[in-house]
Amino acid sequence: MIHARFDLAYPGFALHAEVRLPARGIIALFGPSGSGKTTLLRCIAGLERTANGMLQVRDEVWQDGANFLPVHRRPLGYVFQEASLFPHLSVRQNLEYGLKRIPPEQRRVQLEQAVEWLGLDRLIERDSPAGLSGGERQRVAIARALLTSPRLLLMDEPLSALDTASKRDILPYLEILHGALDIPVIYVSHALDEVARLADQLVLMEQGRVIASGALGEVLGRLDLPTAHLDDAGAVIEAGVVVQDEAYHLTRLDFSGGSLWVSRVERAIGSVVRARVLARDVSIATAAPHGSSISNILEARIAEIRDEGADRVNLRLTIGESQVLLSRITRRSRDQLGLMPGMEVFAQVKSVALIA
Repeated sequence: MIHARFDLAYPGFALHAEVRLPARGIIALFGPSGSGKTTLLRCIAGLERTANGMLQVRDEVWQDGANFLPVHRRPLGYVFQEASLFPHLSVRQNLEYGLKRIPPEQRRVQLEQAVEWLGLDRLIERDSPAGLSGGERQRVAIARALLTSPRLLLMDEPLSALDTASKRDILPYLEILHGALDIPVIYVSHALDEVARLADQLVLMEQGRVIASGALGEVLGRLDLPTAHLDDAGAVIEAGVVVQDEAYHLTRLDFSGGSLWVSRVERAIGSVVRARVLARDVSIATAAPHGSSISNILEARIAEIRDEGADRVNLRLTIGESQVLLSRITRRSRDQLGLMPGMEVFAQVKSVALIA
């Protein structure tokens, strides 16, 4: 585990945060601007020397009341919002800069691995990073950080400076890292779509404090958190590819609570994918619908109902034993259908977004 606790005060802002995180997978720090995400990340990196608190990474104490391991001695990689590459060095030399910081016998990531993971084979011989696109520069920066063989990788909104096309291009490489790395990645973002696509764990921050922390699906499925009020509130489902319908160019995904038909997914049978269902795309019926154009209809139980503004309500639905869906409907529909917690209903899923 990673155990971090920090207290830090600036004029107009204070950080009081404690988290216990798994030592593998992608952990997203999520919240609005000014919530303290980057400040917490900088404390973990040792860049905020004035922060009071403690940090233990697995069995090593990096900071406590008596000791403070300086940033250059912490075995971590840090990827900033802007790719800070050395303009006077070639792409290969930028990568080798990270590699040369680690004695050969301590290197856990080799140059060839980083090049493959980040798709840099066509870029590595460039004489300068000046001609690289924003997404390409960020991929080189991530590879350079990995070549220091870190035991912890910190990423501070690495996609925020990129345009939509560049974000779309780089996300598959981050997914490759997700499967390839055996170290924790702490990923700061204020974009819920990025978090839903990449994260295993979610730490939700607000006004310098951690207000929720846990598995991604667990946190996103709570109606008492700010994420439930967002326009793109919804649930994440991990499912297996089980059927490829060639006639209709569709794929059937099976999960613990049922099945979903989605547009054709170019994955092998048995592959596990991640899908996202937004609350606004889930309607409710109290009887099994017939003659509907909606293909995905799931048996569900209403676990909770909460008001969402003056005219809408949010519903938390349980599908099967553990899967959660969210639904956002009008108060009028709730009252007309007589919906209450504990009722058995049918969730009509109008749209499913495949995100990984």
